[in-house]
Amino acid sequence: MSFVFEPTSTVALPVVGQPERFPIHRVYCVGRNYEEHAKEMGFTGREPPFFFLKPTDSLVVVDAGQIGSMPYPSLTQNLHHEIELVVAIGVGGKNIQAADAEKHIYGYAVGLDMTRRDLQNDMKKQGRPWCIGKAFDQSGPIGPITPKDKAGDVINAEISLQVNGADRQRSSIDKLIWNIAETIEHLSAAWELQPGDLIFTGTPEGVAAVVQGDRLVGQVTGLGSLTVDIQK
Repeated sequence: MSFVFEPTSTVALPVVGQPERFPIHRVYCVGRNYEEHAKEMGFTGREPPFFFLKPTDSLVVVDAGQIGSMPYPSLTQNLHHEIELVVAIGVGGKNIQAADAEKHIYGYAVGLDMTRRDLQNDMKKQGRPWCIGKAFDQSGPIGPITPKDKAGDVINAEISLQVNGADRQRSSIDKLIWNIAETIEHLSAAWELQPGDLIFTGTPEGVAAVVQGDRLVGQVTGLGSLTVDIQK
């Protein structure tokens, strides 16, 4: 097969303990999936889950033990951090029941859903899609995937983010409004999941702005840490 130009290379994540990498198909994100974060964004309660997507090539892949970097993006004066547990799908499917969801999970990673909050808020006010606030270039730093049999008790793990050594976000995965299995059930009713799909499961309270020169260190117990510098 020939092409009119050379296709871009496949985005793939390192896998803990394995030489092979995990090729990415799609990147789904769950909005407002921790109650306290929903409240700080002006919402309450267990609303039905909703989803948005990031381009696959918006991921900033950070290998284990490395320090990643992302540029401060254009058009914004209010770049926010959102630390998240990321679920990696290994077996695809449609209309997956929550009771069967674990069979479709390959592993887990630590990710950041970086957000141009001012642009997102402007789009919300106008009733327009807010891709410009969420799906910009290099908006998704992410660390290695830990296979699920090596990840420990993920559903009860602590999740946290520090900026320049100070706590910004700290919660636990069991505080998700829609847990991992329920999220997969809802998501797979809307899209047929494929091997290589990632699901950013939502962020806890404490989202706030970062500036050039800041260092972000995110952690989920059992998955190691993700360190990212905002370029000067």
